[in-house]
Amino acid sequence: MKILLIGPSECGKTALANFLSDTTETIGADYSPTQGVRILEFESHNLSNGNKNSACEVELWDCAGDFKFESCWPALMKDSNGVVIVFNPDVPSHLKEIETWYSTFIFSQGLQEAQCLLIAHHKPGSGADTTRPPLAPQLNKLPLIHSNLEEEPEDVRQEFHKYLGNVMRMLSEKQERDEMSIIT
Repeated sequence: MKILLIGPSECGKTALANFLSDTTETIGADYSPTQGVRILEFESHNLSNGNKNSACEVELWDCAGDFKFESCWPALMKDSNGVVIVFNPDVPSHLKEIETWYSTFIFSQGLQEAQCLLIAHHKPGSGADTTRPPLAPQLNKLPLIHSNLEEEPEDVRQEFHKYLGNVMRMLSEKQERDEMSIIT
């Protein structure tokens, strides 16, 4: 399963990607912007897929937030199964910028709401306001979770796990429909 982690520069995508994939890198190290993309592969277990639990291989694509990599975006989007938009709700420009990320990565690919997730990622010490930030109407339809890796890390992991289960369920249902259309 290929999941894109996208959003503005310096919003915490890499820290989240490392945490969600159990990749150990120095936490709290100096900021180093992602160049292009980092692909983190891991297995996710006990995903709820309808009436059964299963595991799947996940490719988490930690995509650079710098628009200088815009020419790479079509290649990143190819064969993606889901998109997670990460933003810092304490930075007003991020609330506007994520509209561009939405139209480029979600709307243009025709992804379903269940294939998408918004993560309002709070930086350490920011005081994490967990009210829903003022978002554009199309973004308000998407599921939103608040992330604070200092205070509630396992809640973030659990919500991401639930999201992966939803994406996997959608993929299974699509595969079944495709197989049925071949048979009939």
